[in-house]
Amino acid sequence: MRNIALKLMYVGTAYHGWQVQKNAVTVAETLEKALATVVCHPVKCTGAGRTDAGVHAEVYIANFRTHSKIPCERIPLAVNTRLPEDIVVVKATEVPESFNAIGSCLKKEYTYRIYNSRLGNAFYVNRAWFYPKRLDEAVMRRAASHFVGTHDFAAVRSVGTQTKTTVRTVHYFDVVRSGDLIECKVCADGFLYNMVRAMVGTCIYAAEGKFSPDDVPAILEGKCRTAAGPTAPPGGLYMTRLWYNEDVL
Repeated sequence: MRNIALKLMYVGTAYHGWQVQKNAVTVAETLEKALATVVCHPVKCTGAGRTDAGVHAEVYIANFRTHSKIPCERIPLAVNTRLPEDIVVVKATEVPESFNAIGSCLKKEYTYRIYNSRLGNAFYVNRAWFYPKRLDEAVMRRAASHFVGTHDFAAVRSVGTQTKTTVRTVHYFDVVRSGDLIECKVCADGFLYNMVRAMVGTCIYAAEGKFSPDDVPAILEGKCRTAAGPTAPPGGLYMTRLWYNEDVL
């Protein structure tokens, strides 16, 4: 039995997230059906993370097991001819039996994009959060800096998937403006449900003056979701970087 890691990218607008669900079209289900026609048996994919409905991935890793002898270099083209245009497999690598796309991932980076202009941009519909009120990225950056480090992130977690602990380590949270586009890049050893979107919403609340950016440590310490900012819409969120010991990227 071979263990194959796939590097892919997808636009999540048409999908109800990554994870297979009974009554909704998901990225995993769509990929598994395409793979099954290539390797001629049912396929179960393990993904790097449970991206939510409408969330995108510029980089994503999934792995599956197969008896098929098809060479790895032929898998991307074979699968892509059976996939819709908004999901693309760019690389396939045979990996050790112990490799697991989520368990072997050392850390992840998400990027949240905000289109901050008085007028909208048609090309950013479902690709960035259109926010017409002017945001001070320096204030957002100051608020973001307080999330860096090892903390209990219960205050920026929505009710969802159960976890053993809400403690995570954020390696960096950078906020950069280029014209009307603000990018918030967050890297951590793992993320809670809606954690990045709630962190971005908290930074925006700070920029709007609803509380001081220096209130973030107290908000985290209080562990109260309603004390933090809102959960930003899913269309602005992208998985943008992953780290593994294996050469799968």
